[in-house]
Amino acid sequence: MSIQKNNLRGFTLIELMIVLAIVAILVTVALPAYQNQVRAGRRAEAREALMRIQQAQERWRSNNVSYASALSDLNVAATSIDGNYAMSISGVSATGYTATATAQAKQAGDTACASITVAVAGNTSTYGPTNTCWGR
Repeated sequence: MSIQKNNLRGFTLIELMIVLAIVAILVTVALPAYQNQVRAGRRAEAREALMRIQQAQERWRSNNVSYASALSDLNVAATSIDGNYAMSISGVSATGYTATATAQAKQAGDTACASITVAVAGNTSTYGPTNTCWGR
């Protein structure tokens, strides 16, 4: 009489649990880093919208005695392209203004750059709040 060995192939429960634990650790580390990269990428959208406002303001100022006080005067949208930022203009005078992009919806978690600004005073432009927000 011969005894046959049962050669089953597959994964044991322990092996499966080890793989799941490794995947969970990787997701825990990688997901926040990924979300930070996505938020940083969306900041480019705000910078682009602020640059559009700045260009439109200079066109407006070349034909008027002061800068425009409303985005509608400039034919510029009140939100960025994907709607992640609300755009506004404040502090308008004959020599300057401040344009602000405020984070909305999905981008609201970007607390370091929740509000990105460009302030124009005479021949000087100041970009805020930090160089990180402006990709520098």
